[in-house]
Amino acid sequence: MGQVIVSTAVSVDGYAEGSGGDISVMPLDESFNEHNSEQISRAARVLYGATTYRQMVGYWPQVPDNPDASPAEQRIAARMREGLPVIVVSDSLTAADAGPWREQTTIVARDQAHRVVAQLRAGDGDTVIFGSRTMWSDLLAHGLVDELHLMIGPKLIAGDTPVFDGVPTTDLQLAGVRRYDDSEAVVLSYRVTHG
Repeated sequence: MGQVIVSTAVSVDGYAEGSGGDISVMPLDESFNEHNSEQISRAARVLYGATTYRQMVGYWPQVPDNPDASPAEQRIAARMREGLPVIVVSDSLTAADAGPWREQTTIVARDQAHRVVAQLRAGDGDTVIFGSRTMWSDLLAHGLVDELHLMIGPKLIAGDTPVFDGVPTTDLQLAGVRRYDDSEAVVLSYRVTHG
């Protein structure tokens, strides 16, 4: 059985982005890249919503040519360059939007997302979701998320929408707490209790 794992940055006051959707205010440091590098190294595939996908396909293919990219960023970029399968839930995205990830990207219509994610969970290998709060909130509300990895950064950002906005009461079991050297961030990992 595969698992669906959400990995997301959260401010201390519970937001994944600042006012107006500004992600530049998020308290992200290299520990965020380290954690995500570890997650993607074990993943069988990644799953995104359309907005996050556009950000990712616009960023990661350029990283190998960036002399300022960190080792963790280079590892993530290499994993994507290897052809890691990408699934995108979108009614608006087209193959032309996939650019350099065209061969490894599968676009799933929104009304098919629950069925497709249920099939992934029934199969082999884990599916990791980065960003894509609207999508993973819906999947969580429908019992299709198995783990939450919350990287909590040391900042209050007073955003517009709380990270768990619209999610029903959900029982969680603490699976781990991690700190990184030279970072004020902490990763809290939870298993979602289904049943």
